[in-house]
Parts: sequence; C-alpha cells; structure tokens
Amino acid sequence: MNELLFSGIELMLVGMGIVFTFLSMLVVFINVMSAFVQRFFPENPIVSQTGEDPRMIAAITAAVHEYRKKYSK
Repeated sequence: MNELLFSGIELMLVGMGIVFTFLSMLVVFINVMSAFVQRFFPENPIVSQTGEDPRMIAAITAAVHEYRKKYSK
C-alpha cells in the first residue's frame, strides 16, 4: 500500500511539473511574440493629429444606429 501511495505522489508531482513547465514556456512565448509584434508592427493611431474626420464619425454613428435598431428587439 505504501508503495502505491508513493507511486501516486510521484506521478502527481511529475504531472504538475510538466504542466508548470508548459505554462511557463507559454508565458515566455507570449511575451516574446508581443515584443516582436510591437517592435516590427507598431500600432497606428486611430485618430490623426489633425482631428477627427466628420465623415468617419457619421459612418460610425449610422452603423451603431442600424445595429441598435436591428438587435434591440
């Protein structure tokens, strides 16, 4: 019985170690990919420095209005 208990604890620790290693590698990989994307593909500003385009605001307003009219029922 003692041998079976130690075998189960050993299996549990190995499994937890594998999961911890995988999750640690996943965190590192996500951070590396994030740095890569931010370096080579910088985010463009949504609003230009000169101000908002009134046509863009009108188009977004119309789209939101249509969406709410369609899905508010």
